[in-house]
Amino acid sequence: MKKYKSIAVIVVCLLIMSGVSASGSESSVIASLASRSLLLDAQRIGDNLIAVGERGHVLISVDNGDSWKQMSVPTRATLTGVHFIDSQNGWVVGHDQVILRTKDGGNTWEQVYENIDAESPLLDVFFLDAKHGYAIGAYGQFLESFDAGDSWEGRWIGEDDFHLNQMIAVGDQLFIAAEAGFAYRSDDDGQNWTLLDPDYHGSFFGIFPVEENGLLLFGLRGHLFRSDNAGRDWAQIETGIEASLTGGLRLDDGTLVITGLAGALLISQDNGYSFTLQQDPDRKGFSKLLQAADGSIIAVGNFGATKISLNDIR
Repeated sequence: MKKYKSIAVIVVCLLIMSGVSASGSESSVIASLASRSLLLDAQRIGDNLIAVGERGHVLISVDNGDSWKQMSVPTRATLTGVHFIDSQNGWVVGHDQVILRTKDGGNTWEQVYENIDAESPLLDVFFLDAKHGYAIGAYGQFLESFDAGDSWEGRWIGEDDFHLNQMIAVGDQLFIAAEAGFAYRSDDDGQNWTLLDPDYHGSFFGIFPVEENGLLLFGLRGHLFRSDNAGRDWAQIETGIEASLTGGLRLDDGTLVITGLAGALLISQDNGYSFTLQQDPDRKGFSKLLQAADGSIIAVGNFGATKISLNDIR
């Protein structure tokens, strides 16, 4: 079996911290403490929140994160990424190259793809529209669907098998954060990819848009880079930390927050040109922040899901 290198901080570091097995193909087990288990990704969908994580856990909150309901899904594999294109249609990916789909807002789920023999997890999923989407992951795994996830085609987007950790869209362009200090950009809906090369050799775990043609790229050991021209040039931003960075959020008031391990929260009031460090007192391993419809901040990570006071990150 292949030995995973640094697949992604949210999948490796948090799994190691929690001692969690990352595989399993049976249906998920409804657990009373699922909202306190390892959660690796989350998304706000209208007024609702959804989070995914270990043992096939899929959780939905309809009350701004005050409570969570675990949904039954046809896998126990660790789930690493979630993406909804609208209030009804969503996809989740994870280990064993599992891909799940919902057509009713997350109430019911079906498995549309699995490839256990590949021995490489999928780490993120992204759809351009209700039909055309992508699932990416370890060792250069790149899957594409043109029929809402009914079928998937695999191909390589580069000469190397870099782990592909996160995909986003900025305007008409697609971007992927990858390992070994690289990222990718596509100007034609993912048919061709340009390799972007900031001056760094460690893994990038996330990429976040800050303004027109502006991007933040972040990852291992607190490294954070900014581009103002769609990834052609990059400048490093000093963070003062060595904790790996995991995700980004823009609050309703324009504040930018970059999350990290060891309780790291990087706060920017100037649209991502500079950041100040706030440290969660419990040193939580953050994987994602969300802002709920009522303005409250929801954090997910190795602690499960919890609310964080705005005063704690200002």
